[in-house]
Amino acid sequence: RFQIQRGKTDPTSYKSLGDCFRTIFRREGFLGFYKGIFPPILAETPKRAVKFFTFEQYKKLLGYASLPPGLAFAVAGLGSGLTEAVVVNPFEVVKVTLQTNRNAFTEQPSSFVQARQIIKTDGLGFQGLNKGLTATLGRHGVFNMVYFGFYFNVKNILPVNKDPNLEFLRKFGIGLVSGTIASIINIPFDVAKSRIQGPQPVPGEIKYRTCFKTMATVYKEEGFMALYKGLVPKIMRLGPGGAVMLLVYEYVYAWLQDT
Repeated sequence: RFQIQRGKTDPTSYKSLGDCFRTIFRREGFLGFYKGIFPPILAETPKRAVKFFTFEQYKKLLGYASLPPGLAFAVAGLGSGLTEAVVVNPFEVVKVTLQTNRNAFTEQPSSFVQARQIIKTDGLGFQGLNKGLTATLGRHGVFNMVYFGFYFNVKNILPVNKDPNLEFLRKFGIGLVSGTIASIINIPFDVAKSRIQGPQPVPGEIKYRTCFKTMATVYKEEGFMALYKGLVPKIMRLGPGGAVMLLVYEYVYAWLQDT
């Protein structure tokens, strides 16, 4: 919720990270910080499984294409991100809808009720439960392309440390930088996704409809830096979080290879 990605004239926008924190706490209470938590919990396990499983499968397939290893990692990451986006987008629509509801936590509908309402009102298509799919494809595709491509290319360049603790820190550091750079590069898609999936500035009027048109509108009306709204909380989440995910993946993969 701290990714402040709404427009300045949008009634649902926040002025800053501090304003976001204070406003949520004052209007919605402590539990307001946990709005929309159930859809990510439901999506997280299949999302991560799809991300790393499909990355391995795409990597194997690309082995037959005789691509340079560095490029193969990036392309496999892109494929895994696009696949992941298709799985996670309906959960994102429900999550964003719940998080932009300014009512108190106890007054808002449950995740299942909200999902049923979206389906009943707008269906399963690109105006309903799959709204903003193109932006989600861009967000996950670009992120994973940079994330996996940077990590494995840099990891293969930097020398391995014999000390297990230093080796752990080496991998963690590369993963941290990978998650940070990927977040910086893909955030315009994230901003577009939030604008499309969240409430429109004028009720009953759809201002943000498609991914690239939304980016163009944001750039025209609010300037280039508006495409990077919410970058700090995003990096705080996906920098260290991305490093941890890669380390878990690496160590679990090595353990499975040994068994």
